[in-house]
Amino acid sequence: MVWIPGGEFSMGANVNGGGSCEMPMASNDAGPIHRVHVDGFWMDATAVSNGQFEQFVKATGYVTLAECTPTKAEFPGAPAENLVAGGVVFAPPEHEVPLTDYHQWWSYIKGANWRHPLGPQSEIKGKEKYPVVQISYPDAEAYAKWAGKRLPTEAEFEFAARGGLTAKTYAWGDEFRPNGKWMANTWQGKFPVKDSGDDGYPGIAPVKSFPPNGYGLYDMAGNVWEWRSDWYRPDYYKMLANKGGVAVNPHGPDSPFDPAEPSEKKRVHRGGSFLCNDQYCSRYIVGTRGKGEVNTGTNHLGFRCVKSADKVASL
Repeated sequence: MVWIPGGEFSMGANVNGGGSCEMPMASNDAGPIHRVHVDGFWMDATAVSNGQFEQFVKATGYVTLAECTPTKAEFPGAPAENLVAGGVVFAPPEHEVPLTDYHQWWSYIKGANWRHPLGPQSEIKGKEKYPVVQISYPDAEAYAKWAGKRLPTEAEFEFAARGGLTAKTYAWGDEFRPNGKWMANTWQGKFPVKDSGDDGYPGIAPVKSFPPNGYGLYDMAGNVWEWRSDWYRPDYYKMLANKGGVAVNPHGPDSPFDPAEPSEKKRVHRGGSFLCNDQYCSRYIVGTRGKGEVNTGTNHLGFRCVKSADKVASL
């Protein structure tokens, strides 16, 4: 783990309209920028890897949600044939499609889980250093509790992602590719048809494949989205800004609400993934946000843990 000193910073990003992924800019839920203070804490240098998660499963016998068959009680309106264990998987279409319909490249795949991220024919053998994916929020919480840690708040993640820099667009500065160097695993090529892998990785990359930020943290942008402990509300930043002053160790709203899907309980995602690009979902911008239904994992979503300063003696 890496020590994050804490302090006061401006949280969020400049927004210029829009509220959905298909606009390559900071969406409205990333603003307004507001002042926040976080206390110092410890943070995992990388996202939790397949190897680390496997140790947890071997020690506890834990079974992830993606490995469990959904019940009729959970989804009363679903046909019985759809109640199968699995996960959401990105599958590039064979031709260009409108970027307004994500169903063109996302599918629910039977048998997809952390051991088989893309479906039954895929595996993680030889990929122990890759971030674990197909992880739901309860799965991430269970791992964190086993490890004697917790999931970071959104404020902690952004403070840490900035790496000591102030008001920069990315976790490493204002240039996306300083001196032509790739700083994060993102998408190159025509989205969503083909990732050309100009950065060295067409798809997910092992942890520590790109340079760390100023605090020594890896992949705080790109590669895989990461779960935050905060409930998601698009107006939460506005709520904090309206209170005035400095928000101290904010932990998110008391309850979730996404006007696009009011019935779904969602937590915040942060950091973007290997699918982010300047055509669609440029959420590698350091102040931007994502969201996800708590029981749903995908093949571009993982997590990392933190530990409060008062727990330092146990490290």
